[in-house]
Amino acid sequence: MYIHAFEKCSADYICDQIQTSSKTNQQQQQSGNIPASLKLKTGQIFHGVSFGAPISKFGEAVFTTSLVGYPESMTDPSYTGQILVFTQPLIGNYGVPGNDKDEFGLYKYFESDGIQVQGIVVNDYATEYSHWTAVESLSQWCVRHHVPAISGVDTRALTQLLRDQGSTLAQISIGEESFTNNIRSLTFPNPNDENLVAKVSTKVPLNYNPKGDVKIAVIDCGVKQNILRCLTQRGASVTVLPHNFDFNKVSHQFDGLFISNGPGSPTTCVETIKHLKVALETFKKPIFGICMGNLLLGMAAGLQTYKLPFGNRGHNQPALNVDTGLCYITSQNHGYALNDTVMPKNWKRLFVNANDGSNEGIQHESKPIFSVQFHPEAKGGPQDTVYLFDNFLTHVRADKSKKGGLQAESSPLFSVQATTNGPQEKVYLVDPFLSHVRA
Repeated sequence: MYIHAFEKCSADYICDQIQTSSKTNQQQQQSGNIPASLKLKTGQIFHGVSFGAPISKFGEAVFTTSLVGYPESMTDPSYTGQILVFTQPLIGNYGVPGNDKDEFGLYKYFESDGIQVQGIVVNDYATEYSHWTAVESLSQWCVRHHVPAISGVDTRALTQLLRDQGSTLAQISIGEESFTNNIRSLTFPNPNDENLVAKVSTKVPLNYNPKGDVKIAVIDCGVKQNILRCLTQRGASVTVLPHNFDFNKVSHQFDGLFISNGPGSPTTCVETIKHLKVALETFKKPIFGICMGNLLLGMAAGLQTYKLPFGNRGHNQPALNVDTGLCYITSQNHGYALNDTVMPKNWKRLFVNANDGSNEGIQHESKPIFSVQFHPEAKGGPQDTVYLFDNFLTHVRADKSKKGGLQAESSPLFSVQATTNGPQEKVYLVDPFLSHVRA
């Protein structure tokens, strides 16, 4: 086992944390606690106790500085393939809410229909919870979704380590397996080598709020529920399309295009980028992208991407508007950024990160096309930039009105069920591929 000394904290203290004695492990077993450990590919081991599913999993260890919103973070598809370390010491104190849905058929309290992270690491798990929306504990939720979880880890030391050496491949080990210190014998799969977007994207088109006055196509790279809510609440009819579907074949049926957030490396989304390149040339209507959407739009415009050392994840990231000089506190969750050193012709930077100077958004100089790296829709807050949805839909409605289209629909386009609770709306679509009825 490799033990590293760190500049920002005592090497002896770190070693004490990492090298938990076998006596302590025996005491944990005798007390009924199941031992667990986080093993990093770089050699360090952090011991604790399990409070989740009794299974071991690999992933990329990353940290978030969010103080609240662990149900939203854990169900965010952008965290697929990752082991999430919470810097907030106390986690689980308000339990986990139920699967309630709103008037649009979207989850009220989650960003998807299940936990997306590979596992979680916390300092202090609250065994007792209290909240009016809670229906189960964080432990019960993790067990039910087969997600391992560790408590009792010095997450401050772990976070400093990840900041120094960058996000690191890791394994959460549970039970007897956690005692094994021979990290060299482990093979750590890199989730970023996979097309994670294909894993989380919808396989069939879905429609929400079909009676909306403008029709927005959403390229689903792992879209969060609150993004869809921010569009539908503002009166838009939203059709969620698979990540690799050629939107250009049906673009004439939509008033705007949205490119969603998503997990993993943007370089794996070859088909999506190819289709976006065509859309930039032929779709003469507003386009808006968030997170992965910013990366893919930038690549379609001609930019390259690079992997950030440890990413930007949390609710307190400062994004500076290049045009106005105003700085916004934003929610972020990404490990890649656009290289905006040289911008393509007719494109400009829109936002930059005030901490590390990385790109936080781009904009076309003459067309209503823009994207941001942060999350304006953040369910756990802050919501300082939620106005960007208003800007987008204002552009969409202005464009539709200019073309004489903002009026009562003369002919319906979709055959969908708007929500799981509301009445079914029977309408039709030219492309049979989009004729799926949402269950």
